Amino acid sequence: MKVRVKYEKTGPLKFISHLDVMRYFQKGIRRAGLDISYTKGMSPHQIISFAAPMPLMMTSLGEYFDAEFESVTTAKDMVERFNAVGSPYLKMVDCVILPDDCENSMAAVTASDYLITFNEKINDILTLEEIRDAAISLYGSDVIEVIKKTKKSEALTNIRPGIIDMQVRDDNSIYIMLDAGSKNNLKPELFIEAIALKLGKEISRFSYAIERQETYLTNEEGKYLSLLSAGETF
Repeated sequence: MKVRVKYEKTGPLKFISHLDVMRYFQKGIRRAGLDISYTKGMSPHQIISFAAPMPLMMTSLGEYFDAEFESVTTAKDMVERFNAVGSPYLKMVDCVILPDDCENSMAAVTASDYLITFNEKINDILTLEEIRDAAISLYGSDVIEVIKKTKKSEALTNIRPGIIDMQVRDDNSIYIMLDAGSKNNLKPELFIEAIALKLGKEISRFSYAIERQETYLTNEEGKYLSLLSAGETF
């Protein structure tokens, strides 16, 4: 049966790679004694696929992977058994059973939202008021052009259509919701880069932290829902 798992990656584990996260779950699932399915053949491996892999230096409260299990107990039991053998900084939060015809998590992702918070190092570059005003100004414009880099090329790109929502919070943190689909995948760092360009300053990646809040799919009515909404609790 297909199961979708939600997990968190927090604290110092923002410095481990996605490959390390994959290995962590493979070993943790074995240690917890969960009845996961394996591929057939000479070199069997666990049947797991991850949604929207997270880059280094980012924490998250809403990460997902799909896995096939030979049998399950209850969501509460499986989560507790896994977390008992793992790190408090990388733990399961919940899981649901998916219908057989459900789209896999990677293909289903359409958006992610983030919380960007600045630390004291930003004071050496800009004031929080300058950042706040620049963010509001950019969100109110029709065009936000930055250099978007891929593995094969880089191009001047208007990222404004991919910004679904943006709010400057009372504590001067920035909440932003971005397209995260396969066709138009935006990183929150691009919005910070746009702020830096607007203010004519260079903002160090070490002067702010990014936490992914949730990863979303889009239903038939165009509403953004958690990836867990595709399944049923058990």
